[in-house]
Amino acid sequence: MKILTTLSLRLRIFLFFALLAVCGVGVVLAGLAIGYIRAQASGPASGFVFAGVLSGFGLLALTAGIWFLFDENVARPIERLATGLRSRAHAGVGGVDKHAARYLGDLAPAAEAVSEQLMKTTMDQASIVASETARLSADKARLTALLSEIPVAMILVNPAHQIVLYDKQAAGVLSQVCPPRLNASIFDYFQKGPFLAAHKKMISTGLEQSFTDLAAANGLEFDARLKPLGPGEGYLVIIDDAHTNIAPDQSRPVVFDFDLMEGQATDNLMDMHLNDLTYVVFDTETTGLLPHKDEVVQIGAVRVVKGKIVPGETINQLVDPGINIPAASTKVHGVTNAMVAGQPGIAVAGKHLHDFARGSVLVAHNAPFDMAFLRRHAKDCGVDWTHPILDTVLLSAVLFGTTEVHTLDALCERLGVTIPDDLRHTALGDAHATAEVLCKMLALLHSRGIETLAGAIAEAKKHKRLLNDLN
Repeated sequence: MKILTTLSLRLRIFLFFALLAVCGVGVVLAGLAIGYIRAQASGPASGFVFAGVLSGFGLLALTAGIWFLFDENVARPIERLATGLRSRAHAGVGGVDKHAARYLGDLAPAAEAVSEQLMKTTMDQASIVASETARLSADKARLTALLSEIPVAMILVNPAHQIVLYDKQAAGVLSQVCPPRLNASIFDYFQKGPFLAAHKKMISTGLEQSFTDLAAANGLEFDARLKPLGPGEGYLVIIDDAHTNIAPDQSRPVVFDFDLMEGQATDNLMDMHLNDLTYVVFDTETTGLLPHKDEVVQIGAVRVVKGKIVPGETINQLVDPGINIPAASTKVHGVTNAMVAGQPGIAVAGKHLHDFARGSVLVAHNAPFDMAFLRRHAKDCGVDWTHPILDTVLLSAVLFGTTEVHTLDALCERLGVTIPDDLRHTALGDAHATAEVLCKMLALLHSRGIETLAGAIAEAKKHKRLLNDLN
């Protein structure tokens, strides 16, 4: 077999066809010979029929065998080689599996050379970016320290009325209405009528406008001001602390993404570019594997905006299942009966996740399992789970083929994502790992020409035999 690794790819493919031809001729000759012998005993007609049937089945078996060799040694290695190169080019992970491609002649070394050169160029660029990143990190730290000392809550909003920045005081105020979220509509937190009236006056006069607002939920009332930034540049919402209830331990950094300043309408998520969508990647831990009778004991969720995980915007919530947690389940996820005692039930925790995911695409690994629990309790939560859903199992099948393993561990290994041992099989740990996987997958989907949510869902549905599609 060693000599085969020295042959060129063209010669190896020629040998496949030559083997097919030689063996095919041999099968036909063997069939004729056996048919001739049978003809002497049973007559010419019987001999010819037997020879034809035997030759036909022999050719089918030969074709299947040659196809298996070709698929195992040429077709599948080429597919894996292409996937590895695409992963290296667009996600910065993976590479050339030289062992799998050992029968592809010079193709594997050539691909590895290109891959190494690409990585070297990337590393050179990364060193330049690193120095700029360090400077920006220092600027962010100064901005955080500055805004943390200002005794008002501040929210930066883009022209499309989506949140671009909020400080720790604003996080405390917003959380009393709905979980604070980048790229969320400001009207998730304020009454639209009074707010737009003040906004219209601010635009027409170019001056700061004050108003008193009854929040969109919970009856929270506070004084607010709208301050213009400039034509087409959005505005600041400043909330005075006189009527707010900011917890003294609400110590959160400034959360922002200035890429969101150029806001866009989010009425039709299906037509939006994958990188422009907001995702809530979540996971649940449960008392067992039967969604019709088991219960949720923990919910973890992470938000991804503009293809990046948003630090601080997470859910890590223990849930009282109302039933005993079996010891076998505790051994997997580590959640005990004592830990969930006094925690909110699924009605509260599920509603919190629903609020956290407003206007977002839900993402999970093996989503039908997790969604079955949520949808079963939708009435108790007072919500409808109408979000679009992406499943990383199906996206893995789209990107890497159905013959590969699609477990979360396999995906993390394939895409260079590390799950700390103490976080594996915890809701937040698995949700964070799935979010990292998703961010790398978005680049790979783009490389395959899959640009929109509708396109991603359509491709995923081609592999729905692996899992039930929920859209």
